[in-house]
Amino acid sequence: MLHKQFIYCWQKLLLPILSRAVLTICLTTGVLGILGSTASMSNAQLVSTTKHIQDKQIPSKPIALNATVYHSPDCNCCGGWIDHLKTQGFQITDFPTPDIEKVKQKYNVPDNLSSCHTAIVNGYVIEGHVPANDIKRLLQEKPNVAGLSIPQMPVGTPGMEIGNQKDPFTVFTFDRNNSVAVFNKYPSS
Repeated sequence: MLHKQFIYCWQKLLLPILSRAVLTICLTTGVLGILGSTASMSNAQLVSTTKHIQDKQIPSKPIALNATVYHSPDCNCCGGWIDHLKTQGFQITDFPTPDIEKVKQKYNVPDNLSSCHTAIVNGYVIEGHVPANDIKRLLQEKPNVAGLSIPQMPVGTPGMEIGNQKDPFTVFTFDRNNSVAVFNKYPSS
């Protein structure tokens, strides 16, 4: 009888406390992998422990989606791109300017990556009709680059829609030394 009481206390009281203590130590020290090698834990306990970890994860802080967009007052496609960003949750400060080239020079946009508008989003330069999802990915990953660009004005990019027509296009990163790399590629339709 004493043996059964001990097992009951172990399963119902001590094992969950011990499991939490081990989990806390593992999370604190970053060695969560040792739990998988603990032979005394049943699969149900591992699932329960995993669920406990998931339930206790700290939600990531939402990223502010603020964009200041510089464009020529006469450009209609820039308005389409601004609308695209707004539908994706961006707060826009619209800044029409007759001297967009001066803005591009100020933010060191390489000539070969130039487009019709320049935006600043959380310190990154966004040149041209870059899709909102690529900007969000940039803000999540935070690479050491100056910004993103889609050179010129490809048909099918946000703000440049013409029916179902879609030209292939590439989103490039560029840094302060004008080094360029591919960030994302979109095929034609």
